[in-house]
Amino acid sequence: MPAIDDRCSLRSLAAEESLAGTASTIRHWLLIDHPGPWGRDGLLDARLPTDVGRDLRALEGRSGARVLLIRRSDRGPVDDAGRVRCFAVDTRDGWLGSGVLDRIEDAVRLDPRDRSSFRPDPGGAPLFVVCTHGRRDPCCAERGRPVASALARAFPGRTWESTHVGGDRFAGNLVAFPHGLYFGRLEPSEAPTIAHGYAEGRIARLDRYRGRSSDPFHVQTAEIALREELGLDRIDDLAPVDVRRDGDRVTVVCATPRGRWGVRLERAPGPPMRLTCHATVEQSRAVWTVRRIDRQDAGA
Repeated sequence: MPAIDDRCSLRSLAAEESLAGTASTIRHWLLIDHPGPWGRDGLLDARLPTDVGRDLRALEGRSGARVLLIRRSDRGPVDDAGRVRCFAVDTRDGWLGSGVLDRIEDAVRLDPRDRSSFRPDPGGAPLFVVCTHGRRDPCCAERGRPVASALARAFPGRTWESTHVGGDRFAGNLVAFPHGLYFGRLEPSEAPTIAHGYAEGRIARLDRYRGRSSDPFHVQTAEIALREELGLDRIDDLAPVDVRRDGDRVTVVCATPRGRWGVRLERAPGPPMRLTCHATVEQSRAVWTVRRIDRQDAGA
């Protein structure tokens, strides 16, 4: 295990790595209640019945969805009589459904894209998921669990710990569903403010916002830059309407209450670094840099 002062979250912070445009690009999600232990690989190493982890990984492959194992952060009493709760999410249009399974083995036959298999979640949106997957990366446990505990006090029954969501070095990581909004480097004291803002339809802390998971990285980066430029914090204040790409250059056009705006970006390799606590080699991820923000013609 790496020394405390060599954690990936500290390396990322020291390198002043931007959070913008770093949310995992996933539209469909399937969240399955499983108390753990989860092991290094959230599905293949978890203490699941024989072949269930393998079959859930195959489900990811054929559906394009991300399957997360989740557990109640507050570990309070539940009323499902030993059955297994699950949630399906489509982050593109902010849809959230839920179900209750007799056995976790039944989850392998679900398709999170098939809304008929789920009912509108009786708890109602939002749903907050905090990565605490310490066996995958110690930063997620050390920084994620205090965030999950603080959030569970503010939103009991709507806060869940989860396996890997992406971006260990940005721990503590929170994903707010059903929109799939990622927030990173959270302190426990900040999480309730961000969650309450989300429940009100706002992004309360742009400096902690990583992006929306249904959007590609360049659109995420453009969205955050334009929100900062125009002072927009409502989730529905901004919608991408066009992307014009030319190699490593791209213009993302967004509709806002103040008209259409174009954000011009350029992609280049970022500085090499070890991206997780367990990494043994340095890697360079592509970084999108904003070059210009322009008001667009009405017909753009």
